[in-house]
Amino acid sequence: MSLKAATLALALLAITGAQADVSAQQVADVVWNYFTQLTGNAKETMEQIQQSEISKQLNTLFQDNLQNVNSYAGDLQKKLIPFATELHAKLSQDSEKLKEQIRKELEDLRLKLSPYADEVHQQISKNIQDLQLKLSPYAEELRGQVNQNADLLRKQLAPYAQELRDKLQENVDSLQAALAPYAEQLQEQIDKNVADMKEKLVPLADELQVKIDQNVEELRKQLAPYAQDVQDKLNRQLEGLSFQMKKGAEDLRAKLSESAEELRLKLNPYTEELKEKLRTDAEGLRQSLGPYVEGLSGQMEQKIEEFRRTVGPYGEAFNKQLVQKVEEMKQKLGPYAGEVEDHLSFLEKDVRDKVAAFFSTIKQIEN
Repeated sequence: MSLKAATLALALLAITGAQADVSAQQVADVVWNYFTQLTGNAKETMEQIQQSEISKQLNTLFQDNLQNVNSYAGDLQKKLIPFATELHAKLSQDSEKLKEQIRKELEDLRLKLSPYADEVHQQISKNIQDLQLKLSPYAEELRGQVNQNADLLRKQLAPYAQELRDKLQENVDSLQAALAPYAEQLQEQIDKNVADMKEKLVPLADELQVKIDQNVEELRKQLAPYAQDVQDKLNRQLEGLSFQMKKGAEDLRAKLSESAEELRLKLNPYTEELKEKLRTDAEGLRQSLGPYVEGLSGQMEQKIEEFRRTVGPYGEAFNKQLVQKVEEMKQKLGPYAGEVEDHLSFLEKDVRDKVAAFFSTIKQIEN
């Protein structure tokens, strides 16, 4: 086994050993990301390791990991790693074959569509306009949801800073005991609001996937009359378009979730700092807390505003990305299009389909 395959195996062991259940998407991400990294470093010489040595290492890792996971995960590891390493080994060869196949299919498709070039151009342009009209409300809704949730979070956190100021003005015997609940309540409020924000923002990306399916199907119907006898080649191009657009929606979904989590992580230090100050001696507590409390509200508002400005435009950026993909399709189908270097998106789709089929087979066997 080569070092490439061994490294891939270790990456797969990491995700299967860390949890009892893994998804096809996780495995496909590992295989595809590793392939693209190696493709980018193709000129580097990869040292080879004796198969007997790497087998010993993998067997040891299997034994260590299988002690911590259930039998299903262990069986999955044994079946998954040979499948994934074999799939990865074929990627480079499949990539060149697919590149030539896509080039030939596009050539045939262009030839068939060339007598109707103006009509095809108009149909795709109309589809782009329809797509923009469908997506525009979602971009506005996303921005509105971001603004609404940011304002809500700001309003719900503001009273805590004011109550802390009020407590500091009171002459209480135990300032630590009086303020301790506020640190916990502030943390709970941050966690709850960020979780609510995720629940409201992330589903918008899921709804966009439905719109993508509808738009691609409409484009298929619009172009079908011009693609008789080469409908399968047109379908292949549209499947590639759909894959790229849906991948963009998945990326948007991940970015929304990650951005909300980043906001939570940026706000958490304020509660930790408050807890730390409450551990100091009572005599210096009032003096150390004064400047902290005065700046608390403004600092949290600044982080929330940064989130709003960063995430608000995500919808518009996503819309532009989808429109660009359809524009690229229009250019590809034009009579004067040059060489197209997008076969990797088709290859990635094929990899993900094969991994999904593998997992489906495993589940059928288990059932």
